[in-house]
Amino acid sequence: MNRTDKPNTLSPNKWVDDYADYLFNYAIARVNNSNIAKDLVQETFFAGLKSAKNFQGKSTERTWLVSILKRKIIDHYRKINSKKGQAEVRMSFYDNGENEGNWIEERVPQSWNNEAEKNIENRELKSQIDKCIDNLPEKYAMVFRMKTIQEFETEEICKELDITPSNLWVIIHRARTQLRNCMEKNWFNK
Repeated sequence: MNRTDKPNTLSPNKWVDDYADYLFNYAIARVNNSNIAKDLVQETFFAGLKSAKNFQGKSTERTWLVSILKRKIIDHYRKINSKKGQAEVRMSFYDNGENEGNWIEERVPQSWNNEAEKNIENRELKSQIDKCIDNLPEKYAMVFRMKTIQEFETEEICKELDITPSNLWVIIHRARTQLRNCMEKNWFNK
């Protein structure tokens, strides 16, 4: 039986068990905030239920849900980029004080050898990088995260933020220069 004989079907009652962790990990890698990632996954499931009739079975359930989640992430960044969104998001962004991404790291089996110092240094380095990114101008930080960390395509970023490709690369260059200066000042010259 080939793929066209039996199209993929949806099983919404299994989505949470089958895809919630995957979608959460996908979202948190792109928004760097566990509460926002959880909200985006919930919105994805809700949007999937609302548009289930549009599912044609040409992809797997997971692929279809990931495509919905990608749209939700883009919408999230579009909202941040708007004036109204900037005011709303600043109230809750990073205000819980926890180190985003730890939930994922905690699921990785821990080594019992003498890597404790390396782990501490890696956490401190990540923390310093995050601080340096947070100190960038807001648009620089957003573009840098979208392009370098979240690996959005250039065209997608330009379209969503209404900038030209040359403007994007100027922003990336300036962000990297400021990050390098910040890291040299706060990490390498301790």
